[in-house]
Amino acid sequence: MPEFKVQGSFYARRGYWQSFTKTHDALSAELAREWTLSEIGGCHHVKRSYIRISSIAEVVAG
Repeated sequence: MPEFKVQGSFYARRGYWQSFTKTHDALSAELAREWTLSEIGGCHHVKRSYIRISSIAEVVAG
């Protein structure tokens, strides 16, 4: 199964944008995006409108 690296930022409770990088096994980039939105929203109680994804790239195993 392909692995995707998702990078972006979310608006933290203390009033600043916190950057993040998440890596996840998914069948497509869209599924990796949804997993990331769900993970950050659930763990940090952030609405999806306060999560900005800047890039999604497939990780090539070397």
